Amino acid sequence: MQAERLHYEDFTPGRRFELGPRTVSAEEIIEFAKEFDPQPMHLSEEAGRASILGGLSASGWHTSSLFMRMMIDSYVGATASEGAPGIDAMQWRKPVLSRDTLSGHSTVEATRPMRSRPGLGIVTFGHELFNQRGELVLSARNSIMVRQRNPEKASA
Repeated sequence: MQAERLHYEDFTPGRRFELGPRTVSAEEIIEFAKEFDPQPMHLSEEAGRASILGGLSASGWHTSSLFMRMMIDSYVGATASEGAPGIDAMQWRKPVLSRDTLSGHSTVEATRPMRSRPGLGIVTFGHELFNQRGELVLSARNSIMVRQRNPEKASA
């Protein structure tokens, strides 16, 4: 039997979901960069130190992938999600360096039933990820489509 899933009705504005912690290794930064973003600052400590980033740094896309995994582990994996229509904003505020530990939160900003798809609702989140020094490394805003538990009771 599957555990009870989070549905649209469970996402009330102000509800917060904790993300992480997740420590980023030099090996995974390099492995991701080799396949997806082979720029020098993502491939070697020396090149990273010579750059404005100050050390071997994760690609912003790698940081975004880590962030996605943290959301899955925190709440999306337990949600009756039907996917997302996109990302409204994604900002990489500070470099994520090897050995950084990331943590943060996702906060429900708004909800609304979908008129075009009865039985689904839109949940809009604001997200922040910080390193172990409390520095904001990523901020984002997006919406997901979530099944309603009781669509017959939903108001338009």
